[in-house]
Amino acid sequence: MKYRTGSEVRQLFLDYFKSKGHMIEPGAPLVPVNDATLLWINSGVAALKRYFDGSVKPQNNRITNAQKSIRTNDIENVGKTSRHHTFFEMLGNFSIGDYFKEDALKFAWEFLTSPEYIGMEKDRMYVTVHPTDTEAYRLWIEVIGLDPSRILKSEENYWQIGEGPCGPNSEIYYDRGPAFDPSNIGEELFFKELNNDRYIEIWNVVFSQYDGKEGVERALYKELPQKNIDTGMGLERLVCIVQNGETNFDTDLFMPVIKAVEKIAKVPYSGENKMAYRVIADHIRTVSFALADGALFSNEGRGYVLRRLLRRAVRFGIKIGITSSFMNELVPVVADMMKDYYPYVGEKVPLINKLVKAEEERFHKTLNAGEQLLIDELSHAESKLLSGKTVFKLYDTFGFPVELTQEITQEKGYDIDMVGFKSEMEIQRNRARNAREDVESMSSQSIDLMNFKEVSEFIGYDVYSVESTVLACFKGGKRVNSLDDEGEVIVDVTPFYAEMGGQVADTGKLDFENGEADVLDVQRAPQKQHLHSIKIAYGELKEGDTVILSIDLPRRQRIIANHSSAHLVQTALKEIVGNHIHQAGSYVAEDYMRFDFTHFEKVSDQQLKAIELMVNRLIFEKHPVRFDLMDIEAAKADGATALFTEKYDKIVRVVTMGSVSKELCGGCHVSNTGEIGVFKIVSEESIGSGIRRLTTKTQNAAYSDFVAYQVQLETIAKMYKATSFMGIEERIDLSLKENVSLKQELGQLKQHLASMEAKVLSSSIVSTPDFEVLIKRIDKDASNLKLMIESLKPLVHEGFIFLAGVYEDKVNFVAFCGTKAIAKGIKAGDVVKTMAAQTGGNGGGRPDFAQAGGKDASQLDALLKELSSRF
Repeated sequence: MKYRTGSEVRQLFLDYFKSKGHMIEPGAPLVPVNDATLLWINSGVAALKRYFDGSVKPQNNRITNAQKSIRTNDIENVGKTSRHHTFFEMLGNFSIGDYFKEDALKFAWEFLTSPEYIGMEKDRMYVTVHPTDTEAYRLWIEVIGLDPSRILKSEENYWQIGEGPCGPNSEIYYDRGPAFDPSNIGEELFFKELNNDRYIEIWNVVFSQYDGKEGVERALYKELPQKNIDTGMGLERLVCIVQNGETNFDTDLFMPVIKAVEKIAKVPYSGENKMAYRVIADHIRTVSFALADGALFSNEGRGYVLRRLLRRAVRFGIKIGITSSFMNELVPVVADMMKDYYPYVGEKVPLINKLVKAEEERFHKTLNAGEQLLIDELSHAESKLLSGKTVFKLYDTFGFPVELTQEITQEKGYDIDMVGFKSEMEIQRNRARNAREDVESMSSQSIDLMNFKEVSEFIGYDVYSVESTVLACFKGGKRVNSLDDEGEVIVDVTPFYAEMGGQVADTGKLDFENGEADVLDVQRAPQKQHLHSIKIAYGELKEGDTVILSIDLPRRQRIIANHSSAHLVQTALKEIVGNHIHQAGSYVAEDYMRFDFTHFEKVSDQQLKAIELMVNRLIFEKHPVRFDLMDIEAAKADGATALFTEKYDKIVRVVTMGSVSKELCGGCHVSNTGEIGVFKIVSEESIGSGIRRLTTKTQNAAYSDFVAYQVQLETIAKMYKATSFMGIEERIDLSLKENVSLKQELGQLKQHLASMEAKVLSSSIVSTPDFEVLIKRIDKDASNLKLMIESLKPLVHEGFIFLAGVYEDKVNFVAFCGTKAIAKGIKAGDVVKTMAAQTGGNGGGRPDFAQAGGKDASQLDALLKELSSRF
């Protein structure tokens, strides 16, 4: 085999399949586009689901791609094994109803074994097939020429996740030779399917030919109307073989990062240190690409996955002596290493750097918080065994290493419940596994909609009512001749906008002879027609009927005002907050607009006012809005802003607002910014680490808010006896100052009263051989009891004070332990905790001071008497 770089192997694969008539599909972002069922793109086919389930028709039925993927279900194995990764590239070739088994196997075999391509030795190749797949078995022998002794029949060779397209698969293995078989076991490693580093699975060919149904035996699955091929080959594994690396990490896809870490740690990449280096190299690739593709750190979803990966890498950095932030220094290394195929990562290095550095610094603080939590848990542990739930909480919530938890607990004379911890881990894995099965399944093909290819034209940018002809009626995706209640229709020409790009669909009316229907929603059908969901008020609608389609124009006008304001908001954000701002999503409805964007901190009140003023200025300037169709590269070169997570066609629609905004957008807009009327920011909030959200309004909705604010101000002005709302601020400021002064006076009076009451109570102090004790019931609130304890402290000379009372049906306990009392084993926290528990409450605190609350006062006097008897 000829040595090739990882970049060369990737390009060789794509070029090979291009020569076989495949269209090279650009890799999708790791953050799924228009697919809420997936957390990440986790395979080559995940980015092509719309083709396989028939919801979209591809331009070419032969497709190839190199797809970035993230999987974290085996995160604890990353670094331990030679092949586990959280980020990897999947090379794939796909057939959507074109070629099938024979050509798929021929292509794979030629690419792997031909000297023109990879050039693997044929006598080192092994394959697996499903026992029922006699066709694949025959093809391997008769067409490919593989010896039957190199074929393993395995029940595992069946690809199915949930319902939908599924089928048998065939895997191709490569024998790396005796050097990777230290026990010299030989072929038994392959045929007994033993985990090993000698026989490596490199390519999986899935024959997607059945429509899987829950509760139906596989033998009874119906064949799909179109049979598909879905293949996947991990670039990292293939490059490892081509470069003869010891592991996947010992290749040019990882070594530049490992070398960079060596310079920081000043510890060699060898022996026990290898795992730490591999974890760091893997995780920084994942984090860098995920952030470049629009993900952000957060406490949930994909943001939590990134946070966990970064923390794990930092922990392993600590193991090799790196105690300060360093992960951000590796981001440029990743970008440079992958620049041949992913140049966009280099463009985003400054942003990724900031996000990684801030998150790593935050984690170092979290690590300290985890240590404090552990110490607190140990102080309250009822036995010498720290519960598995606590260990798991430290691990999962705080990213706390189990080994460090164990080390600290042993220093304190405790141990950890490893069985309980592993049980909690398994529960989490099962949750993740079940969720993965739920979200990864492809929907069953809607055959009727998929096969319906008649053209339907959208003319609704500037036409709002039109006469049209019903091309087809559907009920739940199944084609029917007519409708008399609810269903879906496709017409030859429509003014109704289908929900896309964050803009909600139009609603309106569909009138026909002797009937009428409401259009409730519009979505895009598999062949890109607008599919109208209707509810018939009366009459029967049939295919071929002539209809009048009319959108709800006032509603559309409210929607487009909000949509156009979103473009102006992006302009204002970049101008006022910073050019690092990138749109992270939007939702445009008739009564409000939601705009999500990347930013590291809260937008200040001053900035929000400036944004609102600027957007309104741009509205009042009445900039004309122009719409152009352009080649996407030309549009970008012309300065048009694109949403990174959106997929665009080659020809795109560019929306230009005067000289202030130019964006790629297929949505509906005003013809002049003046039509937006007025703009109001309703709220600004965080929806995750590094991502903020503005909620805004326009037109009447915004004006109504302004009126409501004015009415509220006038009401407040009357309350403060201001002659107009212009004088409210001065009146409120004066009132607040008076309030502060009165509170200070009240506090002084309370302190003086507590001091006087303390003098009265001093006669109740009891002297014991060791220290003075005061235990008393005083029916006051907790704050007053605390004031009294402060006055009583000098009188008990480092002894013990316990005050209890009932105030507004609540039992209050406050305790103080001086040094003499603590020396005798008395702790304030323990005493109040016990007393609170006996009155149906809870609480605690430090050994020297504590307070608690209770609910049942019926036993209070008896409890105080029992406590007094102890002294």
